[in-house]
Amino acid sequence: MLFTIGRALILGTKAAVLSVLGNAFGVGMQIVVISLGLGVAIQQSELLFLAIRIFGAGMIIYLGIKAILSRADFDLKLKAEQTSSATVVRQSILVGITNAKTFVFFIAALPSFTSPELGNPVVQMLLLGAIFSVIGTLSDSVYAIAAGQARKWLAGSNQRLATFRGIGGIALTLLGCYMLYEAFVH
Repeated sequence: MLFTIGRALILGTKAAVLSVLGNAFGVGMQIVVISLGLGVAIQQSELLFLAIRIFGAGMIIYLGIKAILSRADFDLKLKAEQTSSATVVRQSILVGITNAKTFVFFIAALPSFTSPELGNPVVQMLLLGAIFSVIGTLSDSVYAIAAGQARKWLAGSNQRLATFRGIGGIALTLLGCYMLYEAFVH
């Protein structure tokens, strides 16, 4: 949610919604990997799991610092044009794939809600993951649109816009720092 709101304040509604979709695709890839049993193998390799967590945190820190440094760039239309939809989606997929919290959640939760009597557990986990993704995408889209609308109001004042774009960048940077801290603590 912080990632989505930060992207909306920095890049606008369209980019925020694309961020939601890219993130959902990345998380969907996690669901497939976990459902097929590869999630356990990744989790058991401490080095690989740590690398994924560090990369994800680094990506969010990079996006946050980039936003802070460009907070005074007031040509909103130019900013949106400079950041292509493909770039936004690609960055968001990377954030989704490397989200260690959802990865751990899915490893713990998905198998717990399957029942061999109801059919193939892999199919059940994929279905549960799909339901999670739909709900998450819908709720995050609401935040993306609301924050994008707030950005339009903020655009009425250069100072207000710079302040909130900086806040969005700080939020992303702090989120990334927290993720990095969590990677080394847990």
